[in-house]
Amino acid sequence: MTVSEIAPTRPGAPADRKRTPRPAWGLIVSLVVLGLFALAAVAPAVLATHSPTAQDFANALRPPSAQFWFGTDEGGRDLYSRVVYGTRESLLIGVGAAGLAMVIAVVFGSVAALGDRVTAAVVNRVIEVAFAFPILLFALLMVAILGPSAGTAILAVGISTAPGYARMVRGQILAERNAGYVEAARALGHPRGRIIGQHILPNAMRPLVALFTMSIGQSIVWASGLAFLGLGVAPPSSEWGALLDAGRAYLLQAPWLTFIPGAVILVLALAATTVGRRIQNHLEKAQ
Repeated sequence: MTVSEIAPTRPGAPADRKRTPRPAWGLIVSLVVLGLFALAAVAPAVLATHSPTAQDFANALRPPSAQFWFGTDEGGRDLYSRVVYGTRESLLIGVGAAGLAMVIAVVFGSVAALGDRVTAAVVNRVIEVAFAFPILLFALLMVAILGPSAGTAILAVGISTAPGYARMVRGQILAERNAGYVEAARALGHPRGRIIGQHILPNAMRPLVALFTMSIGQSIVWASGLAFLGLGVAPPSSEWGALLDAGRAYLLQAPWLTFIPGAVILVLALAATTVGRRIQNHLEKAQ
């Protein structure tokens, strides 16, 4: 006679109760934050409290208050409204750079994994060299050729971050290429192009949905860092990196001009990363 037979678990015991899933507060908060940023990008006038360009020198360099939530800059412009109106351009840079990086990564990663021996070796060496090239040096080269602008930031960040994603794509395709269902398709006599198009690529590219979401926040951080160094969108633009660059001269006198836009960038990056990781976990469980 076993112990469980001697002392059966009584009905209603904690072991018998169904565990109710806890609400994913991190995901909920992240989605709300991303929704607010999306609203600011589409309809900034709904959230803004002042004109982002109206100057009021009598209220220059005011700290955060009930009237000016994020304080004012050297021209008396409301920093909160400038952050709101700068969301569209900042998200454009983030999404554009992330999209460009994904396209380049898919092309080079696919060729490196599926090409013939010589082509794959050449592409792999190109990816490794590009991966080791510092992003700041490449940004300096791009700015010297094209000048500081949002387009330059998209190209610099997108091309510079693509090699790392290309290595991920290559590894994912190599893993799928040796999967059991691919071997079964080969045994059935399916042509190589059909196996690649219908089996390998769709399964290998599925994780890129989560990767793209996470790379948006990372791209905005990179672009803002370039702007802080004077390599991005130039002031008086209200793009977040330009706000960081403009507030650098008043770091001791008015630190909110730098800290608040930096905190906004951090919040967006964390929210996008949280949603991306949740998507990634969901896709992994679905496999």
